[in-house]
Amino acid sequence: MRINIFRTFLLGFFFLISFNGFAIIEDNKETEDKPFDAKEMIMHHVKDAHEFHIIDINNKPISIPLPIILWTDNGLTTFMSSEFHHDDTGHTIVEKNGAKFVKLHEKIYQLNDGATSVTFDEEHHPTNAVKPLDFSITRNVFMMWVSVLVLLLIFLTAARSYKKSKDGVPTGIAGFVEPLIVFVRDDIARPMIGEKKYKRYMPYLLTIFFFIWINNIFGLIPILNGANLSGNIAFTMTLALFTFIITTFSGNKNYWKHIFWMPGVPVPMKIFLMPIEIIGIFTKPISLMIRLFANITAGHIIILALMSLIFIFKTVALAPVSVAFSLFITVIEIVVTAIQAYIFTILSALYFGMATEEEHH
Repeated sequence: MRINIFRTFLLGFFFLISFNGFAIIEDNKETEDKPFDAKEMIMHHVKDAHEFHIIDINNKPISIPLPIILWTDNGLTTFMSSEFHHDDTGHTIVEKNGAKFVKLHEKIYQLNDGATSVTFDEEHHPTNAVKPLDFSITRNVFMMWVSVLVLLLIFLTAARSYKKSKDGVPTGIAGFVEPLIVFVRDDIARPMIGEKKYKRYMPYLLTIFFFIWINNIFGLIPILNGANLSGNIAFTMTLALFTFIITTFSGNKNYWKHIFWMPGVPVPMKIFLMPIEIIGIFTKPISLMIRLFANITAGHIIILALMSLIFIFKTVALAPVSVAFSLFITVIEIVVTAIQAYIFTILSALYFGMATEEEHH
């Protein structure tokens, strides 16, 4: 029975990877006017977008549109991203609320008054358009909301199962969640922060662990076509900023003394170490930000690069090799989704522990 389930899982997983590859193939067929550009294709699929682009069939895109929300001189302007459909020029002008908008490389610009088309400089930057304030619901924002709803559903269901259980034994989803919570508590919070103070940081540590993990998993689902929240530097920067703020405000007298006037060393060495320690306050969250962003983005780029080999060598015979290696990298990526959530959580706990450590005599 277990073997059959495992085979079914592998078959379904292989189908998803193949679907993702064939979607990329259909979306990036080489034409006489536009040769295949691997870099452009990879960056297009990695960065955020205003819609969920599924596939192109006969040069007709099949997408799930998302709301465009802009603030201009004329006030609030809203419409669906589907209005930016591709025309012969590739730059559709959308007229709303007395203004004209165009989308270039997933960035929305407002044309200057009187302009009817976009003009570019030598570096292909628009010269007659400006960026309005963009509050649009991109696919990364949408999936972040979805992940929040999924986490609420999981933990509310788990809490409800504990209430119904007479002997306190977790059942259903609670049986899956409890070992992970115990792992974060006993293997991350307690050793890094200490027995006396770890409880106050548990809500945050559990939140970032599950939040990062679930969004990393969403980033591997091919049908979502690049909705990769952890591969967005703004997302990782925000999480790192929360860790930085909590660490800074949790710092006790002993923590700040080790930064500004390290005890137990000669005065000249204290003067030398102080700027290094001050710089270290900021490099720690920066390393958190870059590590999560780079590791998640790198995996997606490798998979897309392997798929690009089919077009670079211009032969479908290479497709089985590309799909097989992509499947192998994707399996590694599944492990990395949990590892990166673990690393971000344990380093955050380590910084909290350093900030709250009492002075030893």
